[in-house]
Amino acid sequence: MERDAGVRADRLVLYVRTGCHLCAEARVVLAEVTAELGTGWCEVDIDQHEDAERLAELYGELVPVVTVDGVQQGYWRIDAARVRRALAGPA
Repeated sequence: MERDAGVRADRLVLYVRTGCHLCAEARVVLAEVTAELGTGWCEVDIDQHEDAERLAELYGELVPVVTVDGVQQGYWRIDAARVRRALAGPA
């Protein structure tokens, strides 16, 4: 699922699971950050993904997890300032 589609939405990925209350909070943080920066983000439900077993091993107990350019930037409670800094770096 892509949110606030823009340039390089694939740089910023939010990994979630069904029923995750912290995931809803993370969506709000990412929506605010991406609106400020004019970019987008992608959401991956690790339980519904074709590579669900591997993703569950990586992120299962940590969701929500945010990555920028494949590098983990946070989990559980997402820090907007950290996400902004990561997005300001080279693509």
